[in-house]
Amino acid sequence: MGFQIATNIGALKAYNALSSLNSKTQKAQLRLATQKRINSVADDTSGFNVGKSLDQKVKLMQSAQGNVGSAKDMLATAESQLISVKDMLTQIKAKQADASNPAADKAAIANDIKAIGEEIANAFSTTKFNNTSLLVSSSGAGGGVGLGFTFQTGADSTDTLKVDYATSTGGGNLTGTIATELTTAGGLTVTGVSTIVRDALDGTDDAGTIGIAEVTSSNISDLSTNLSAFETEIDKALGAIGNSVQRLDAKDDFLTSAIANSQASVSRLFDADMAQEQLNATKSSIGGQAATAMLAQLNFAPQAVLQLLG
Repeated sequence: MGFQIATNIGALKAYNALSSLNSKTQKAQLRLATQKRINSVADDTSGFNVGKSLDQKVKLMQSAQGNVGSAKDMLATAESQLISVKDMLTQIKAKQADASNPAADKAAIANDIKAIGEEIANAFSTTKFNNTSLLVSSSGAGGGVGLGFTFQTGADSTDTLKVDYATSTGGGNLTGTIATELTTAGGLTVTGVSTIVRDALDGTDDAGTIGIAEVTSSNISDLSTNLSAFETEIDKALGAIGNSVQRLDAKDDFLTSAIANSQASVSRLFDADMAQEQLNATKSSIGGQAATAMLAQLNFAPQAVLQLLG
């Protein structure tokens, strides 16, 4: 040991050690208080940047998963109504079969068929999901545009899925190709349906076959051609909906897995290991107490010089 008294080197070193231990204790205690390993960018700059980027993608994927859920709900609504329409077409076919009975009241059967046709037209006009029409073109009559709903289904804005079940390219021919309005037997006006829907319901096609609005007791059987074409397009639309739901289910499964994995990575970067931090806090606290005691002793070390001056 030197005999300098102007500068107590040992005490300074002990002070530095005590300051470092106190800093470690405070950092460990802060992590215990916040449950976070990174409480400022300085704690881990690269980890902070990576974690924030992952956290942003998690939020985007969660929003995309919400879009997928909404898309499936929308498709379920359209599917339910299309199945109902198909059931009503079956009812009409059953009444056509009844009309083949010579003893049947064909006038009453014709009125029943017209009533069912009116309900089918009403279904097209009123089926909506959050005020969005599902079975008629949003552009109205003559637009030449089908439904074509596009949803973002991933973290990137380009990761989208177009749900298209009611245009020729989407597997059906229900909407968007008619240039004139559909007027039913009951006076209901519907715009934005296809010629196939129009011909089945109001019978103004060029082929001369009748539609439901024109049915009489004498021409009930003549509905078959238009109804068959209509039912075929309903089946195509239902098939397209089924295919879209399968794709959406796959998207949902992927997003669920991706979100869980990304959250695990974010947790590994940001969340504190509580047991480890408790050990660090205890170790640093005990070390700080020992350093405080040694600093006190080293502060009195220069007093040995007084023995030389006695």
